[in-house]
Amino acid sequence: MNLIRSTALLMSLAVPSIAQTAAPKPPADPLHAWVGMTTPADLENWVNYHIAEEKKAVAEILAVKGTRTIENTLKPFDRAQFHLNIAGNQDYLMFGLHDNKDVRDKAQALLQNISAEGTALQLNQDVYHALVAVDKTKADAATRYYLDRTLLEYRLAGVDKDADTREKVRKLSDQITEQSLHFSRTVQDDVRKVVVKDPADLDGLPADYIEKHKPAADGTITLTTDQPDMLPVVTYAKNPRLRRDMYLAYNNRAFPGNKAVLLDLMKTRQEMATTLGYKTWADLATADMMIGSADKLRSFLKEVDEASRPAAAKEFALLEAFVKEKEPSALPLAASDSSYWSEQYRRARYDFDSQSVRPYFPYPEVEKGVLATAGKLFHIEFRPSKAPIWNPTVTAYDVYDQGKLAGRIYLDMHPREGKDKWFSESGVIPGSGSQIPEAALLCNFPGPENGDPGLLQYSDVVTFFHEFGHMMHEVLGGHGQWAGTAGVSTERDFVEAPSQMLEEFFEDTGILQSFARHYKTGEVLPSTTIDKMVRAGRFARGSWVQGQLRYSELSLSVHDRAPEQVDLDAINKKTFVDHMPYVFLDDSHMYASFTHLTGYSSNYYTYVLDKVIAVDLFSAFDPKNLLGGPAAMKYRKTVLEPGGNKSANDLIKDFLGRPQSMDALKRWIALGLPAQ
Repeated sequence: MNLIRSTALLMSLAVPSIAQTAAPKPPADPLHAWVGMTTPADLENWVNYHIAEEKKAVAEILAVKGTRTIENTLKPFDRAQFHLNIAGNQDYLMFGLHDNKDVRDKAQALLQNISAEGTALQLNQDVYHALVAVDKTKADAATRYYLDRTLLEYRLAGVDKDADTREKVRKLSDQITEQSLHFSRTVQDDVRKVVVKDPADLDGLPADYIEKHKPAADGTITLTTDQPDMLPVVTYAKNPRLRRDMYLAYNNRAFPGNKAVLLDLMKTRQEMATTLGYKTWADLATADMMIGSADKLRSFLKEVDEASRPAAAKEFALLEAFVKEKEPSALPLAASDSSYWSEQYRRARYDFDSQSVRPYFPYPEVEKGVLATAGKLFHIEFRPSKAPIWNPTVTAYDVYDQGKLAGRIYLDMHPREGKDKWFSESGVIPGSGSQIPEAALLCNFPGPENGDPGLLQYSDVVTFFHEFGHMMHEVLGGHGQWAGTAGVSTERDFVEAPSQMLEEFFEDTGILQSFARHYKTGEVLPSTTIDKMVRAGRFARGSWVQGQLRYSELSLSVHDRAPEQVDLDAINKKTFVDHMPYVFLDDSHMYASFTHLTGYSSNYYTYVLDKVIAVDLFSAFDPKNLLGGPAAMKYRKTVLEPGGNKSANDLIKDFLGRPQSMDALKRWIALGLPAQ
């Protein structure tokens, strides 16, 4: 794993190393930061313990006399990686999830400490030369790949540069850490409000939504930009002004403060790239990816654009004609009208109202359904766990494979104050040897409370299984020899492919009917409704791809040129206009809350590349027997279980028997167009 560009292990030199401080006390639970943690100081001690253990492993490497071997050099190096990873993973969890602001503040500071240690290891020439000297002639293929990949990451980090250059890299890493964490924390803390003065403005929204948002004493209703409030408004509210207000509130989170932060981050990244011998940050950030280079990335985006643009144009022409027929005064459609009118089109043309299926998707039953589906697909079992959790709303499950404990998962699924506002998966403990892997979901779905069943939209169900796919990759890929190649430690632009592939499973009638039951009557979601839902859901796939291209080009365009040439507002508008047919709202500054710019940096294209791969992988499954056919176990064995033990290109070939192609994506898009 490249520590310089890792999401969790951001970098800093702002704190003293453990060597300069007293040895930390053994924590209550070395594997789980939240166990016994009552104060920020407890978290600090826990993190320091793992950094001290990492330093011990490094000292062991440097103390070796004589021949360098897998046993005396790579093994302690992997142990050092384990301690940095577990510290970074769990401190990042506390930063994003803990209820106590003081703990979140401490976690933010500690991330810089962890990152400093990661940078120090990545720039340690003695460790690098020790790894270079390892005799790998008798090593297995996975070990050779791990070693070769590690040495590549060392060179990309600048380990072979002179002392002055390495020191400059350290300082730039410090800045990148501070700027990235500042950006993310600002988004996390900026929950905006939309005040509705007339309850009639909520016309069109689901009854349970209106029931949950009662007027205050002055008659006003306050909505927030959290997902359970925001998404129904832009999808169902008949009032275009309310949709616009919510759209702008959501897309202006962290603006204007994060604009300056982002520009400073672009400058720091660019300086890092040129210091390491690359023309731009995008060139550096793609050097160890499947895509290989920024030039190849541009060619790939052009190819996907050509494959999706004609379909997207047809889709919007159909939508525009529909709006002209129903409400011509709504034209031209603005960005804030997109979800609403797409929903209205689906209702009319496919006889499908997405609100109509929400009663069949109460959160508790969806959770059971996702677990049951994953259990059948991957031949594993989920049992409620007694493991300690960090919040009463979190649920934990132990994962069993043929009766043997194989992992643990945590589900933190509903919004609360101070919590990260997105939907994501996070590693908790990398598995290797006798250590079982652990992973967590960090989501913001509506949840059951005060008699509210927590009804989900169909798209929420798909998102749930998507994120669950990441977690299965962590667990099933966490049983190899090395912690450094466990789970999702593949090339970064492959990690979304397994999760996007799983999205396709929830078009299957049998799978949906196994858990989709009306929360009041127990009625199974009818097959005819599922058919309408699936056909409606397929509409506008070309437009969806174009939207992903918009985000991909935005993230690339702020990283593939000199920072003084970056005009965030101009790029934001241009990439929208180039790929979206709606009227751009000039008061919208979504880049200020686009946290992928700190995590994926220039590489948002990952979602597009991995959609190409995902639908190709899915094409190998038997549509009549998705869960029980031979493809399921072959997929587990060839794609998930290897983790990062071989290149992603080889994983794909091992499963498909060939490299991925664009053909499956073209077929996938075409399914969304009306029959000629």
